[in-house]
Amino acid sequence: MITRRTALAGLVTLLAPIAARGAAGEEFKVVSGGDSLSVLRYAAAGPQKRPAVISLHGARGIEIKPRAYERYADALAAHGIDTYFLRYMTSADMAALTATTHEVREAYETTRFDGWADTVAATVTAVLDRPDSSGRIGLLGFSLGSYIAAEAAARDSRVAALAVLYGGMPKAMTTKLNHLPPLIGLHGEADKNVPIEEGRQLVALGKSVGAETEFVPYPGRAHGFDFSESDPMAQDAIDRVTRFFQARLAA
Repeated sequence: MITRRTALAGLVTLLAPIAARGAAGEEFKVVSGGDSLSVLRYAAAGPQKRPAVISLHGARGIEIKPRAYERYADALAAHGIDTYFLRYMTSADMAALTATTHEVREAYETTRFDGWADTVAATVTAVLDRPDSSGRIGLLGFSLGSYIAAEAAARDSRVAALAVLYGGMPKAMTTKLNHLPPLIGLHGEADKNVPIEEGRQLVALGKSVGAETEFVPYPGRAHGFDFSESDPMAQDAIDRVTRFFQARLAA
């Protein structure tokens, strides 16, 4: 997975609402496995029922580059889709992922994928139960969050679409897979943190269970290339993800 350098204090701090194109941020809690975890909502404009995307950040949290995540929320809101940023990490997760070696962190993540996927399922329930929900929901994952999104989508038939950036499927899930929704994978060919083969394998797994799939490699791009403020391929990734969800989540 990716190198984690964010300080524990930075991960714990709740991100203040960011001004997106829709309504101001609304924060609420979901309970999973005895933990109460924060969800931040960015609403598209208008009173109508809307589809939603749950976004799962990378291992360094949202705080490392909030504007990068905000750009996805802005683009989705402009097309009538609400975004929910789920802070899926518990205090124990944050301690484990900031104070150990790369190998130990990966081993820890392996033990947590099921629990994190349960948290996503609880968030899906909370979002679908809202009066403003159209009943259509997608998952958007970045790096570690992509692995969590992939497992959650494989386990939960309520998820109608899956977009992953520089991620894959947890190994333990590959032998149990019998379902995936339509998915798109985007990955830099020069990614040294998560090999592009991981993304290709996820798409192959999707095809093996009959899912509609698309894989977009970005030549010369490294891990997190879409967080750049100046690389035109960053906007390309945002546009592709937005079009994907717009097409798959329309009522």
